[in-house]
Amino acid sequence: MAKVLEGLYYSESHEYVKVEGEYGYIGITDYAQNALGNVVYVDMPEVDDEVEAGEEFGAVESVKAASDLMSPVSGTVVEINEALEDQPELVNQDAYANWIIKVEMSDKTELDNLMDAKAYEEFCAK
Repeated sequence: MAKVLEGLYYSESHEYVKVEGEYGYIGITDYAQNALGNVVYVDMPEVDDEVEAGEEFGAVESVKAASDLMSPVSGTVVEINEALEDQPELVNQDAYANWIIKVEMSDKTELDNLMDAKAYEEFCAK
């Protein structure tokens, strides 16, 4: 069973948001990294790029497949996880510790459209 952390928000496309104040740390879930297999490349936006909820912001490539990254929330990218440029496999080691982008959220009510840990576990079990 994939690891699901309490206190995060989850999307149906298997991204999570960890909220700290006005900021959201966005990454892929443990379920997603497990399904992808060995991650070899993470394509990330630039700092100051705008992301829109439900829109693509990058991609994760593994030996098996490439998967688009969909933003669970809208906002402005304030930081990217530069460690992933040299070590994309960090996503496999701990998907929740190795977020992909940090966003200043423009509309926190969008979080209401996402799942909590329990709902996401049930979603993954289907």
